[in-house]
Amino acid sequence: MTADRTRLDAHIAALDAPEGLKTVLTVAAATCANISKVVAGGALAGALGASGQINVQDEEQKKLDVMTNDMLTDALLACPAVAGVASEEMDEVQPAPHSTGDYLVLFDPLDGSSNIDINAMVGTIISVLKSATPSPTEADFMQPGRNQVAALYALYGPQTMLVLTTGAGVKGFTLSNDGDWILTHDAIAISPDTKEFAINMSNLRHWSQPVQTYVGDLLKGDEGPRGKNFNMRWVAAMVADVHRILMRGGVFLYPWDSREPNKPGKLRLMYEGNPMAFLVEQAGGKATTDGTQPILDVQPEHLHQRIPVALGSANEIDAYAGV
Repeated sequence: MTADRTRLDAHIAALDAPEGLKTVLTVAAATCANISKVVAGGALAGALGASGQINVQDEEQKKLDVMTNDMLTDALLACPAVAGVASEEMDEVQPAPHSTGDYLVLFDPLDGSSNIDINAMVGTIISVLKSATPSPTEADFMQPGRNQVAALYALYGPQTMLVLTTGAGVKGFTLSNDGDWILTHDAIAISPDTKEFAINMSNLRHWSQPVQTYVGDLLKGDEGPRGKNFNMRWVAAMVADVHRILMRGGVFLYPWDSREPNKPGKLRLMYEGNPMAFLVEQAGGKATTDGTQPILDVQPEHLHQRIPVALGSANEIDAYAGV
């Protein structure tokens, strides 16, 4: 690392943003750095395996799900700028005890936690909204993604990275060995065209016919209607698949499927869809539910609402919508 590279704390201090938001981002980034240490410890820290608990999504929690959720909840509720938090791992919103904050923070504390036991990439996803009251209820969190004032994720991989937007582009920071977030990606932009797609192919038989047609056309390569060869990538952690798209383009698809026809999708609007859509749009990509409806325009109906997701390189999302 060169000495003249911008540190995250300097970047946050220079933002044209309220001091309260700067404080929230500082606390979130510091907690992600601490989570990185716990994730890196793995079995040595006794952090692997199942916790024996089931979350509100009716999913078995990993030990690290619980640990990272507690770390973020404790740190953010202690922040005077935070009015309340909500998490994928908690049934209800948690108002801050001090009741003086201006911001609501929603998070997926460990996206892709099923990867942790095989030492694959996982991450933390965070969304920040303005609060209309210092004593929020669930109704105060029911804001469309366009209302976000910041979104970020931390990716715990060969390097730990933090990718951030406050509505003026996307920047990436790498965690140094000294524990500092250093700016390494100054203006992240998603290429409009791509030859990569990310989808769980094992679910093909459950997708709607238009989705099957679109993916089938990709698989036909340069002999098919698309006239070019595509590669498929799938990490099984949204944070990792979206990071790849931000770095080199591509599309990420998690469509509706027929196994649970009454559920519109699997991914969570408030903890995954909205923050990732904000980042993708700020990087020049598109983030939709079906190729046409922007995720950021969806009006939330409940805290753990699920949606289908199609996001990434703008021209490829348009092609997906046109099938």
